[in-house]
Amino acid sequence: MTETELKTLKELIIKTMGQLEESDTYLQEATQPIEPSVALGRLTRMEAIGEKSVNEAMHIKVKQRLERLKNALDRIEDGSYGVCVRCRKEMPFGRLEAVPESLVCVPCMEKKS
Repeated sequence: MTETELKTLKELIIKTMGQLEESDTYLQEATQPIEPSVALGRLTRMEAIGEKSVNEAMHIKVKQRLERLKNALDRIEDGSYGVCVRCRKEMPFGRLEAVPESLVCVPCMEKKS
């Protein structure tokens, strides 16, 4: 992988992390307990609880992806980024551009061993 590609991927990771952190802030607010005394307008309490559950699931996924992206930045720093953890081959730039936190290449992922 060239230095330019690595720099591009690092910028993509940092940008994606910023977007996810913004989502995380919103989701933290959206997953607060629903007070019984709060007037919900047109929403029923059950709809609000259902929406809260969806937001909690999204919040967990955002946190997990943020952690994977932080790990990808660490791998960039230590020089192990872009190498499949199973076959030890360099992953294509397109794969990393699509999923910058990837740990395995597509052929190894398809094997599911």
